[in-house]
Amino acid sequence: MRVRLELVFSVVVIFVCFQSLPSAAVSESKVIKLRINGGRLIGQIEKLSEFGRNPQGGIDRVAFSEADISAREYMMTMIRNLGLKVHIDEAGNIMSWKAGSDPKLPPILFGSHIDTVPNGGTYDGALGVLAALECFQTLDEKKIITRHPLENVIFSDEEGGSIGSLAMIGELPPASLETVSQSGKTVRDGIRVLGGNPDAVSAAARRTGEIRAYLELHIEQGGRLDSLGKEIGVVEGIVGIHHWEVRIEGVSNHAGTTPMNVRQDALLAASYLIIAVNRAVTAIPGDQVGTVGKIGAEPGAANVIPGLVVLTLELRDLSEDKIQKLYQEIRKEALSIEQKAGTRIAFNPLEPASHPAPSDPRVRSCIAQAAGDLGHSTIFLPSGAGHDAQNLARIAPMGMIFVPSVKGISHSPKEYSRPEDIERGANVLLQTILRIDEGCLEDKPR
Repeated sequence: MRVRLELVFSVVVIFVCFQSLPSAAVSESKVIKLRINGGRLIGQIEKLSEFGRNPQGGIDRVAFSEADISAREYMMTMIRNLGLKVHIDEAGNIMSWKAGSDPKLPPILFGSHIDTVPNGGTYDGALGVLAALECFQTLDEKKIITRHPLENVIFSDEEGGSIGSLAMIGELPPASLETVSQSGKTVRDGIRVLGGNPDAVSAAARRTGEIRAYLELHIEQGGRLDSLGKEIGVVEGIVGIHHWEVRIEGVSNHAGTTPMNVRQDALLAASYLIIAVNRAVTAIPGDQVGTVGKIGAEPGAANVIPGLVVLTLELRDLSEDKIQKLYQEIRKEALSIEQKAGTRIAFNPLEPASHPAPSDPRVRSCIAQAAGDLGHSTIFLPSGAGHDAQNLARIAPMGMIFVPSVKGISHSPKEYSRPEDIERGANVLLQTILRIDEGCLEDKPR
């Protein structure tokens, strides 16, 4: 009898101890083992790439085009087949979601876009959308229900000005609706064709704090990961982009009869300025870039000294202060060039400028931990290209995950990311979602 009581007591103690173990330890074990189906994801990317494929091998799926409309219909069918709730909001964004176990918690939002530039590539935007849906499918197959609701977004017209994400944060300028898009339709008409309501686009806006976090998986579109042999990029933030139209006024005159020492050559002054831009941008350490990407000289005749040059100046960096300091240094150089070349140089800012959008440090940490636990090498780096995440950072903690672009090529039919890199990125996305759901953004552990 005594032995039997001791045995019962031991069983009860073991049971109580097991019950007192933290639930996070059990769920973390499940999280670490969970993986997406890489082959299925690659197959979906290939299927989506058929919409808008041109004879040159690129993709013409610009926003509001027939290819874009057909691709969105395909995506809506795919989403419904996954058993997700789906609707199109007033800005034309496709929103799908799955309930969590605690309806009081704000949703974790993730996704990207499927529209392309003309003659674009397979992976830009599409990877983020399809990886998000693959995460949904994996969780469903493993019968895992998160605490937070999960939402996927397919933003409308990212390449034409981030229309859908600007509407989501309530900052879409009314004038943008009248802009003529690459499809030939105005943005207003395009949103209507997609099933949105441009007359009530403000209803698509979400409030600050309404979203727990926004995550976006994307190809790097640059060559740093590929050249360094790193598997995952943890994005520090998305650079601010400022543009100026620069007018350089000289004096047109006969090229054969005007001596070199009295010329007021606007194109010569422009060449000095272009060199000055490069000198100012490369003189300090960092990832800042400066570009003169467009230039025109008038009157444009072989035997006439150019009297007017109009060029563009673009500066990008994660620091607004650095952008402004670079601009002031370039203006200082321009004053010297005016004296040297006998010209006048005027800088006219072009709107809208986009401001730097740092990713949330806590989200960066969650991404880095997820990648590390999966055994993937990482590097922290800025995004030199704009993304919808840049806008979402205004209302929610934002994080981006980069996977390598082979040779840094993007916006091109030659855009390519290896299947193994795509699978790694999608697994990091899945693990990050689960970590955020378990409280990795909280100031104190749960």
